[in-house]
Amino acid sequence: QLQASGGGLVQAGGSLRLACAASGGTFDYYGIGWFRQAPRKEREGVSFISTTSGATYYANSVRGRFTISTDEDKTMVYLQMNSLKPEDTGVYYCATNSPYVDNTGWLNPLGYDRWGRGTLVTVSS
Repeated sequence: QLQASGGGLVQAGGSLRLACAASGGTFDYYGIGWFRQAPRKEREGVSFISTTSGATYYANSVRGRFTISTDEDKTMVYLQMNSLKPEDTGVYYCATNSPYVDNTGWLNPLGYDRWGRGTLVTVSS
């Protein structure tokens, strides 16, 4: 089971760190993706990390502002979000996939098999 946390209300230009916990296990040999969904919009991929290869991928809209990482034990996946913009507002979800997904395949939400409850991020202007 996955649990996302760390959302909240922040002003534009601020930072938040989201966390995704693997309850009762680890993320070893997994790919973990972060997605977000804004009101009246489709769910979109934000970032991905392979705990096997260490590969990381980012959506163009967040590259250079967001950083995905894991802890040493691979029980947590973090999404550090800096220089937040109002368009970053949405419910953020973490989900599991194969660790071998490539740099385009990670964007497809249909490839993910386990999803956690989301955490709401609101960025005010």
